[in-house]
Amino acid sequence: MLRALLKLGKWTFLVVLIFLVSLLAIRAWDSQRGAPLATWQTYVPHELTAAQIDATDWPGYLAAEQRVFDEVRRQVTEKLKPSERVLTNRYYEGAPMYPGHFVHDWNRSYVLEPAGKPVGAVVLIHGLTDAPYSLRNIAELYRARGFVAIGLRVPGHGTVPAALTKAQWPDWMAATRLAMREARRRVGPQAPIHMVGYSNGGALAVKYTMDAIEQHDLPMPTRLVLLSPMIGVTRFARFAGLAGLPAVLPAFAKAAWLDLLPEYNPFKYNSFPVNAARQTYLLTDVVRRQLQRLARDHRLSALPPMLTFQSVVDDTVSAPAVTRTLYAQLPDNGSEIVLFDVNRNRRFDSLLSESSRQALQNLLPPAPRLYRTTVVTNAAENDSHTVARITEPRQVQVMVTPLSILYPDDIFSLSHIALPFPPNDPLYGTKPDPSENFGIHLGTQAPRGERGALVLDLDAVLRISSNPFYPYVHERIDGVIPSSTAGQTPSPTAAR
Repeated sequence: MLRALLKLGKWTFLVVLIFLVSLLAIRAWDSQRGAPLATWQTYVPHELTAAQIDATDWPGYLAAEQRVFDEVRRQVTEKLKPSERVLTNRYYEGAPMYPGHFVHDWNRSYVLEPAGKPVGAVVLIHGLTDAPYSLRNIAELYRARGFVAIGLRVPGHGTVPAALTKAQWPDWMAATRLAMREARRRVGPQAPIHMVGYSNGGALAVKYTMDAIEQHDLPMPTRLVLLSPMIGVTRFARFAGLAGLPAVLPAFAKAAWLDLLPEYNPFKYNSFPVNAARQTYLLTDVVRRQLQRLARDHRLSALPPMLTFQSVVDDTVSAPAVTRTLYAQLPDNGSEIVLFDVNRNRRFDSLLSESSRQALQNLLPPAPRLYRTTVVTNAAENDSHTVARITEPRQVQVMVTPLSILYPDDIFSLSHIALPFPPNDPLYGTKPDPSENFGIHLGTQAPRGERGALVLDLDAVLRISSNPFYPYVHERIDGVIPSSTAGQTPSPTAAR
């Protein structure tokens, strides 16, 4: 019997091995399609490590950041091939979206000072492949309320996509700790500090806050504001590292990438390396385990209140993880989640998948819950008017509040990337503000023609990139900022 089991195990191992080798061979072959890697997909700038970030201060971090951007200019911009010097390449100095030509390069860390003495501080952490640009509108809101706003450039971002082939999530956490130290230094020991995290930045903010429970030398934020937080990712991300294995051989270097696309967005990478997916899985797994451990130890009562905004359909992160992994563990501390439903206009009935139509029902556990729930949705079927359906903590009844915002007839849902951007955002908005020009208006592109004729990634173009409900998001965030008697009128933009 034992011999038969050993023989079966041997054959099972061989079958699995052959299957895996075949998959890797297919992956290696598939990665060879398309153009060769460009300089911005091969050159990795020299960022500070986690240990170096922990040992420096904010001016030191900014000085290192400047050296990284100088590297990119010398090693990428000044070494472009003639075929790469095109008007749709953000790394070409002659392109309209070249960040070096803008009044302010929002790829870099910044500090926005209020007009008077700061009454508090806010640390804003952008998402994966993004840049500090993503949260600048919210930073301006805080500054107008008397807060000093610290917009952090997370290591590996804002420069070249190749930087994410080597980035490690502990480096991102070290930068988060640094920004929080700087926030505390600027406003003193008693003033409130908020953290605003978008996507991957949401995971970093939650992880930092749990670390502050366990490490008393870390400044504890008084509130978290999360937009599309990356609390969970797809199962594929767990095994993303396997997709990059053929890249250990130089001939198959392209296997280290899940997407290789033109770089025409001045403040976000379009190309996406395997390592970025791997790091997000590792980070979210650590967050999940730490939440479970602190819950078992009855220590989550120390968490500050959270205000989270989430689309019920999200193709980047796991929306259910926000409620099931994070909010299910929160104490009754005044936290709230705001969910944006799909458009219930009948014109989309036959186009929306069943999972999209049922997304809201699948996200929330039955009431009563320990947190406030707000669902922004149509007032009725086939009605573009919208309402906020509010359920208070420990209650089951739903209060309905009419909103002044219509659900646009040409938008069937929000998206992961839309939430932080107003409709008049000059880059992502559907009605961009003409007072700023970043060389391209990604929110207004609706091209029609043959596949492959444009350099644009049509999947990204068709994805809504601004939030028609942003005025409501602005109002709700404004409502949780402590009132200030100073700094009601913001000073001109100051970046440091």
